Amino acid sequence: MSTEAEEGGKKPGETTHDIYFNRGAARSQAFARKFGKTELDENDPNSDAMKWLSRGLFEALIKFIEYPSTLQPPDAYALRAMLYEFRYKPVGLAFKKAKNAGVDVDIRYEAQSYADENEEMIAAAKINSISTPQKSRAGIRHNKFIVLLHNGAPIAVWTGSTNISSGGIFGHSNVGHVIWDGEIAQSFLDYWERLAAPDVTLAPLKKANLAVDATPARHTLPPKNRILQLYSPRDEKTKPTTLEWYADLLADAKRMACITFAFNLDDFFYEALAKDDDTLRYSLFDKDPGDEFADEIKVTGNSVIAPGAKLSKGDLEFFLGEKLTGFNRNFYVHDKFLLIDPLSSDPVVVTGTANFSRPSQNANDENMLVMRGNTRVADIYFGEFMRVFDHFYSRYVVKKIKEAGKGDPDAGFLKEDWEEWVPGHFKAGQKQLRRQIFMKRD
Repeated sequence: MSTEAEEGGKKPGETTHDIYFNRGAARSQAFARKFGKTELDENDPNSDAMKWLSRGLFEALIKFIEYPSTLQPPDAYALRAMLYEFRYKPVGLAFKKAKNAGVDVDIRYEAQSYADENEEMIAAAKINSISTPQKSRAGIRHNKFIVLLHNGAPIAVWTGSTNISSGGIFGHSNVGHVIWDGEIAQSFLDYWERLAAPDVTLAPLKKANLAVDATPARHTLPPKNRILQLYSPRDEKTKPTTLEWYADLLADAKRMACITFAFNLDDFFYEALAKDDDTLRYSLFDKDPGDEFADEIKVTGNSVIAPGAKLSKGDLEFFLGEKLTGFNRNFYVHDKFLLIDPLSSDPVVVTGTANFSRPSQNANDENMLVMRGNTRVADIYFGEFMRVFDHFYSRYVVKKIKEAGKGDPDAGFLKEDWEEWVPGHFKAGQKQLRRQIFMKRD
């Protein structure tokens, strides 16, 4: 058995991806048994419990920020950051360390929803001189990216769903995605400069974002030969073009599709998930989307959902009660990605900051990357999706059984008679689809 490494190396002339997922499972038996009585200190990222929760995400973020300060001469390097939540002091101190080493650092932070918390951390870390509030406009300033430059030329970008907060890094599930590619990094720097302009307004910003990459036509796949960069705001309020295209990808998948939903479920995706065909569709939610939706998609037999959940004491025999970190305003799932036929030789990965909502396309500042044909990237994202999905799916089932008053503490044990559980995997429906799909890659 082999797996893909998080870091893909930095090969000259090649686009290289380093991808880091945190644990995203504070509410788990492993955490309860390892650290159940531990009082978490969000300001101590080096404790055993915090390292376990980070699973390398925090360490990779700090490494990326401090990387130029380890090189000679440091003043040949620069960092340009555009951040929504910027309130975790250890990260602020990493920027300070880079600045003190001679790196040219310029941070733009959101000054609407999180102004007070962001500015409290900035003051505590003493990085006011390198931190500037973003101009307030309609929507929210939702980006979380950092561009690395050498001698004025961009060489890499850190992006993904991870906010600079203890909850984002150690709490709910998130990804940090580094791309070592000059052209992609330059595109992000151009976007940074558009957003940082003191006279930035909505209409010219949309026009410039669309000029980078137009949204593909409906029911078409993205190009194979490059990474699409779909910066927001981009759509008109009355024409959710990009959101429709994402939903089309989900609906048009040949064998399998996987998608995460934090905060909302738009009607376009509702219809795609309810499509009755032979494509297996997984959807991972931060919270329960409701019985009406669950009942409707259950009829199709090919769509499976898993909302965030945790076990309480007594839910299953010999299982401990699970607790959260307490770092988050929202729980469980914060990823924003879509996978189309991830086990094929021609997968599509959509990943970034946008919550697959209409405001994320027509009002918010967001970045989404669309990659086709990169099986390494697809394998990493798919492996992480299934890890978190299966973790929550079992808890979701326990929750539903408990709500129906049919709880059985012996459900934690395997059934001894194979005829009670094996035949169900060979009947038409999602169990048979799963069995067939996982037997063959293409």
